Amino acid sequence: MEVFYYLLFGGLVAAVAAMELGKTRKDRVAISSAFSSFRNNFLLVYSLMMAGDWLQDPYVYYLYIQYGFNKGDIGRLFIAGFGSSMLFGTIVASLADKQGRKSACVTYCITYILSCMTKHSPDYKVLMVGRILAGISTSLLFSAFESWLVAEHNKRGFEPQWLSVTFSKAILLGNGLIAIVSGLFATLLIENLELDPVLPFDAAACFLAIGMAIILSSWSENYGDPSESNDLIAQFNDEKIALLGAIQSLFEGSMYTVAFLYAPALSPNDEEIPRVFIFATFVLSSMLGSSIASRLMTHATLKVESYMRIVFLISAFTLLLPIVSNFLAAPSVQGDSISFGGCILLLGFCVFEACVGIFWPSIMMMRSQYIPEEARSTIMNLFRIPLNIFVCVVLYNVNAFPVTIMFGMCSIFLFVASVLQKRLMSHEFETDMKEGDDEAETRTFEPKGAVEHSHTSM
Repeated sequence: MEVFYYLLFGGLVAAVAAMELGKTRKDRVAISSAFSSFRNNFLLVYSLMMAGDWLQDPYVYYLYIQYGFNKGDIGRLFIAGFGSSMLFGTIVASLADKQGRKSACVTYCITYILSCMTKHSPDYKVLMVGRILAGISTSLLFSAFESWLVAEHNKRGFEPQWLSVTFSKAILLGNGLIAIVSGLFATLLIENLELDPVLPFDAAACFLAIGMAIILSSWSENYGDPSESNDLIAQFNDEKIALLGAIQSLFEGSMYTVAFLYAPALSPNDEEIPRVFIFATFVLSSMLGSSIASRLMTHATLKVESYMRIVFLISAFTLLLPIVSNFLAAPSVQGDSISFGGCILLLGFCVFEACVGIFWPSIMMMRSQYIPEEARSTIMNLFRIPLNIFVCVVLYNVNAFPVTIMFGMCSIFLFVASVLQKRLMSHEFETDMKEGDDEAETRTFEPKGAVEHSHTSM
């Protein structure tokens, strides 16, 4: 393997370690022991849930190939998964607000375990059922757990700022460390020990079962607010919620496109690239981003809305690199190692993944602020409908357009997201100004006796 890969990987490891170990008291939030126990319980469950997801990802395509299916058949299976998430997943996950978020989390475990069990069959129809179940599970994973956390956090009376601590740690562990360990474990089972390619799915089912047992034994149930019956259309008439949903869809759509197309972008002439190693560098980059986000969100004076606009602009620039390198870099020879242009692209993708690491805890924090409690799971899943439509379109037309066109389109999406983020930031600024004016007006018209009483009682 080239020295470049080792330098990049080592540099990212050092950067993540320096960010985490170099935190000062200013970079940490003072928390209570009760919150620490609550947070650790959630992080344990969330890590087990993400382990169940990450163990499957590297070998789903490989398993389908082993069963003898062609790329067209496999593509239809993946499209079915995203389509299921859009249709059935939205309906099932939306029931969490009425039937309970804890119940929805248990449903995630059950549906994903059933999906894992279908991998034992080489029958295409059975595998299709498995993909539909996986799509439902994905919707629950990215809505029910966060909804339960926010509601339970508020119910227990913890400080709102402490949510940022849980969000950043969840992404650092669930989308970072757990992803790397799960990938290495799955590789050990399949490539090193040369065991049955279904084993990673069996291991995932075991982790999901353990997590479900912890949920059943230690989590309390919470629901949407039954006293509020606001129409969902009325909710989306709130411009802040509509803006947040558009921003999320634009960024996540670009994120999935990078996941699909980074390999052909790095090896346009079938150059040899270490895909597992590159995946590890992406995960480390995401961990670095989540560590940066944890520092940013500990500063009460720094609004999430303000720095996320910069994050979107940086992301937009990184996805222009495939277009720029296509004109500037000399073409490589088929079978060679990664070219100089490929090295530049890889660095750019790592910066993009760092932006992804910042995005996740930050968007979670904004959702906790803007989405009303009574319909949190429902609205979060409605946010995912444009995303799933976009991913299905990309998968269906992945060979219809050049890679540079796809990345250029995503760069435009991210620039639009930055514009929408600026609009959302202006709304937040107006809200802060109004609250400040109301507070000043209250002090101005406070009765004299009340003022005197407040001073004498101190």
